[in-house]
Amino acid sequence: MMGDGGVKQMLAKPIQLADQVTKWADDVHYFRQECAEVKTKTERLASLLRQAARADLYERPARRIMVDTEQVLDKAFALVSKCRGGGLVKRVFTIIPAGAFKKMITHLDNSIGDISWLLRVSTASGDEDGDAHLGLPPIAQNEPILFLIWEQIATLQTGSLETRGDAAASLVSLARDNDRYGKLIIEEDGVGPLLRLVKEGRLEGQESAALAIGLLARDTDSVEQMMQAGVCVVFAKVLKEASMKVQAMVAWAISELAAAYPKCQDMFAQNNMIRLLVGHLAFETVQEHSKYAITSKMSIHSVVMDNKNQNNPNNPHKNAMPADLIDTSDSGMVKYPNHGKQPLQQNQMHNVIEHTMNTRSVKSVKSTGLNGSMSSAGVKAREFEDADTKAYMKAMAARALWYLAQGNPAICKSITESKALLCFAVLLEKQTGDVQYNSAMALMEICRVAEADADLRRSAFKPSSPAARAVVDQLLRVVEKADYDDLLIPCIISLGCLSRTFRATETRIIGPLVKLLDDREGDVSREAVVALTKFACTENYLHMDHCKAIIAAGGAKHLVQLVYFAEQAIQIDSLILLCYIALHVPDSEDLAQAEILTVLEWSSKQAYMIQDPTIEELLPEAKVRLELYQSRGAKNYH
Repeated sequence: MMGDGGVKQMLAKPIQLADQVTKWADDVHYFRQECAEVKTKTERLASLLRQAARADLYERPARRIMVDTEQVLDKAFALVSKCRGGGLVKRVFTIIPAGAFKKMITHLDNSIGDISWLLRVSTASGDEDGDAHLGLPPIAQNEPILFLIWEQIATLQTGSLETRGDAAASLVSLARDNDRYGKLIIEEDGVGPLLRLVKEGRLEGQESAALAIGLLARDTDSVEQMMQAGVCVVFAKVLKEASMKVQAMVAWAISELAAAYPKCQDMFAQNNMIRLLVGHLAFETVQEHSKYAITSKMSIHSVVMDNKNQNNPNNPHKNAMPADLIDTSDSGMVKYPNHGKQPLQQNQMHNVIEHTMNTRSVKSVKSTGLNGSMSSAGVKAREFEDADTKAYMKAMAARALWYLAQGNPAICKSITESKALLCFAVLLEKQTGDVQYNSAMALMEICRVAEADADLRRSAFKPSSPAARAVVDQLLRVVEKADYDDLLIPCIISLGCLSRTFRATETRIIGPLVKLLDDREGDVSREAVVALTKFACTENYLHMDHCKAIIAAGGAKHLVQLVYFAEQAIQIDSLILLCYIALHVPDSEDLAQAEILTVLEWSSKQAYMIQDPTIEELLPEAKVRLELYQSRGAKNYH
């Protein structure tokens, strides 16, 4: 940030000009008193310029101030030149306005003030005077905010940890107030000092600096510049080692960066950010529901063999399991406490499996640095954080994963291959507020990607996966509860996106979605319609079964009401779903009783409906199918 050889070179000409003005001011024939005053001011300015040449200057304001100072000295040199000898003719034809010297003195005073400010701002060390506001230089009259930003950035560079924290808080206020101020902070090289403070400052300063970084993420260009400044490396270090409050703020900042510039998702992933965030999400979460942790790859035999290995004297983890469950014989059987050898009952087997899973997890952490790659000191420290801080950390980790997963199959695959799905399910069930909401949104984004990505859908949401079942259970619980809150819509969307993952035997999903068609909130009804359409559309292999389930749950009568009386957008979506049902189950008696053919005929006469390309394609065929099977029935019921 501070000046290099380029700034030093810029000082050479102003110094030469100042020396020339001083020399010529001694050799004037006219306005000697005025020139003497110019000389005094110029000598003061030259002294400051030489002091600046020895200092480590803040480059951004230095360049602007030096350009302005050089212009002032050029004018001073020209004015003094006019006062030198040259005969009567030159004196007659050389006109110097009466106020020229007064104006020049003012310009020189301003340049002295600018250079003095530049020296102070470049060398502020956070001593006893460090808290005092430096004041704005004369050159800042037209752009006071820019110079205030320069002052704060310079303090970030050279101040004490306390004053640097205050400067970061000031930049937070500026970045929050105005987009232009945020752009100026980035353009004036403020990101580097902020990142250094995030990495090495005090707690409050680290939080303020991370908050500022997040607030600066207003657009693609801003984020790109911050990524080039090294955000990823610093944030990865913080998520491993810093205080949990700082880590939570960094996780929030990651979500802001990813939201403003989705292309940075992969750069965060390359810096191990997904695993670090999942580690924070899993902390004190998944162990509460260890019943979901048993994977299909772990057989009972492997569990028993692991227990046998505990007795190997060369096994460093042999004491990881309670002694009363270890059999010292060669048979490898597990003892039932106080009753000698006998087959393990269900509860004991669950305990053994759970403990073996935990043991394997410990081995994995020690050998590969899993569980967020946190140092042992960091893991120990976060255990003593208060409950609110832990909840805030989980909320921000979920938010970061939400935006990192958005539209990115590779990151979604990385998330779903970890403990994250299970964590989201547990947090959706047990937590409240932002933790719950951000978990629901993260699941929604993963489900959206899985809807379009068959590989992710098959690997992450296969019906036999305990984590996937846990997720569906919690999504369904929210939908069945049907409270109009922030969770309902993302959970509806998620179930719709997972429509191709459900087997024909999975009959519990359709009913709760159909009930929402009658919801008094239009956005809930619409999302329920869109979700059910994903079950009923031709692209869904089980569309026939799903259409029958929608009819059986009473969906036809609700859809009729929506087509006739809902808002235009909901009308169109409802008509699309009705067309799919009519196409796939045209012989349904329930459709006949609901007079669906009449509804379709009415819809075909509504110009705004038939202009929709999907309806234009589906409606004629749906009418033909219904007329073939139900025209007589429809007339009878009509």
